[in-house]
Amino acid sequence: MTQLFPADSVFQAALAADLPEGVLGLVEARYLAEPRGLFEGQAGCLARPRTTDDVATLVRHAASARVPVVPYGGGTGLVGGQIAADGPAPLVISFERMTATRAADPLAGTLTVEAGAILADVQDQAEQMGLLFPLSLASEGSARVGGLLSTNAGGVNVIRYGNTRDLVLGIEAVLPTGEVMHGLRGLRKDNLGYDLRNLLVGAEGTLGLITAACLRLVPRPSDQATALMVVDSPDSALKLLALARRMVGDGLSAFELIARAGLDFLEEVGPELRQPFADKPDWMCLVDLGLPQGQSASDALMALFEAAAEEGLVLDGLISQSEGQRQDFWTLRETIPEANKRIGAISSHDISVPIGAIPAFLAEAPARVAHLGAVRINAFGHLGDGNLHYNVFPPKGEGREAWAFARGEVKQAIHDLVHEMGGSVSAEHGVGRLKVGDLERYGDPAALAAMRAIKAALDPHGIMNPGAVLRHIP
Repeated sequence: MTQLFPADSVFQAALAADLPEGVLGLVEARYLAEPRGLFEGQAGCLARPRTTDDVATLVRHAASARVPVVPYGGGTGLVGGQIAADGPAPLVISFERMTATRAADPLAGTLTVEAGAILADVQDQAEQMGLLFPLSLASEGSARVGGLLSTNAGGVNVIRYGNTRDLVLGIEAVLPTGEVMHGLRGLRKDNLGYDLRNLLVGAEGTLGLITAACLRLVPRPSDQATALMVVDSPDSALKLLALARRMVGDGLSAFELIARAGLDFLEEVGPELRQPFADKPDWMCLVDLGLPQGQSASDALMALFEAAAEEGLVLDGLISQSEGQRQDFWTLRETIPEANKRIGAISSHDISVPIGAIPAFLAEAPARVAHLGAVRINAFGHLGDGNLHYNVFPPKGEGREAWAFARGEVKQAIHDLVHEMGGSVSAEHGVGRLKVGDLERYGDPAALAAMRAIKAALDPHGIMNPGAVLRHIP
């Protein structure tokens, strides 16, 4: 790869000549921070383009001057993909001004939006069309479409609707040369050559910058309901999942596993919420159904609960009786990460293992860190698709700063176990800069070599988000 240079005053002046309203030399601190505080970013200048042509102009300048480019969406990424902590100070391109809806087609079930569109706004537009954009995650009020596509975000509805990759029919993107790839046709079937859409989705801005996307919408369920069901073990939770699939099929929208530790953390540090059960259970499942017209989701959940109780899989349960109560159940689940943040983890892990191996993983993982002492574990997440957030915390009353020495050891212990079980150490958050070493350690050598070859072919000077996903070698 070519030596890169900082976005200095000469480079900024050249940009300002072409984009006088879109370039700032002073970069606000919010563009240089990330939610977990693991990286402190740097930038030579910030650009806030309004159009795809603006983005193409920026990338052409960067390619000519060999200046690194770092894309910035909503800033919600958890692996540092939006932060350049070292190397030449980059050009940061924020998509916050590119929020337009370019097309809406309720008959085709598509919505074409620019990369800066906020997920919650996309969801609202789909609802106004009488349809659903089913991607749902805790940061949907600030996460932007470009970042979600770049990381192939997951969320709570993957079991039914798939990852972000499965909800995109076409993309427009600026390639490392500054050329624009026009692919917003929104076709369900298109085999005209290599699938460059799926190459760029999940590439975290290392192969090009996604500027717009044609999103696939789905019918809105006519009736929805959610239940909290108490189980005695992850094994029972897995059997409950299998039973739910048999009984409701595609009507199962989400199936989440919640451990007592999450409820304890909420009680300890907040946010303050009403606990659903008088006695906090060790394990419970959040089961969400969305059914077509003429079918009752509440009745289906009651039938599921009765069948599961007869098989000895559930010990107690609550079924939402209103949309407000349904949202309360989801608020409980989605607030657990905030309680985790307030406690402060030694090491957090976004992992996936084969669904059938989850009970064995949860049984073995504590033993891998037991030698450290009375650490606390909160394991929760998307049981329906095998994705767990397995987080290790200091003993009660101790801060994570005092345990910084153990972070790498804990991370490797958990990731080694995931790898042994045929899982992935990056399930839905991406690789970013945080997991570059993990990709090298656990990734398939042939796949890693192919990734490096693709990067070299499309971005021979290495200007696109250098250091994310693949280690940058000057």
